[in-house]
Amino acid sequence: MTELSKSEIKRRALVDATISLVNNNGFHATPISKIAKMADVSPATIYLYFENKQDLVNKVYIEVKEAFTAYAFESYSERMPVVKGFEVVWKQIAKFKTKQLENAMFLAQCDHTPIIDQASRQEGIKHLQPLLDLWQRGKDEQIIKPISDYLLYAYTINPLSFLIVMQQQGAFKIEENHIEEAYQAAWNSIKL
Repeated sequence: MTELSKSEIKRRALVDATISLVNNNGFHATPISKIAKMADVSPATIYLYFENKQDLVNKVYIEVKEAFTAYAFESYSERMPVVKGFEVVWKQIAKFKTKQLENAMFLAQCDHTPIIDQASRQEGIKHLQPLLDLWQRGKDEQIIKPISDYLLYAYTINPLSFLIVMQQQGAFKIEENHIEEAYQAAWNSIKL
C-alpha cells in the first residue's frame, strides 16, 4: 500500500469534511470555513485543490459517484444474462449503500438538489453506463419493460436511498431478508 503525500492527505481531509458536513447540515449550511476547520486546514488551502465551493462539491460528487459505480460493477460482466446481471449490480449497490453510508447519503443529497451542475451530473451518469446498457439489452430481449431509464432507476435504485434514510432516522432497520425482499420488489417492478 502506498503512502499518501501531505498534499493527498489534505485533499482527502477536505473531501471527507465536505461529505460529512453536507450530510449533517445540507449544502447551503456548509460554508468553506466549516469545511476547512473540520479538515484542519486553512481556508486558503481549499483553493489549492478547488476553484470554489461549487467546484469542490462537483468534484466530490464525481469522485463519490466513481467509487459507487466501481463498487456496483465490481462483480458484473456484460456477458451475464440480463436477470443475473441486474441482480449482481443491484445487490452491489445495496451493499454499497449499507456499508458506505456516508458516501451513499452524500449521493442521495446530490441526487435531490440543484447544487450539482449539469456537466457534473452528466459525468456522473456516464459512470452508470453499464447499467443503462444492461437495461437496454433487457428491453431488446423483452425481459425488461420498455420504459424510460429514469423510471427504471426510480423503481429499482431510489427505494434503497429511502430505506437508508429511514434507517438513519431510526424508523427501520435493514436486515438481510429486507435486502432480498427489496431486490425482488425492484425486479418485479421492471420485468415483463
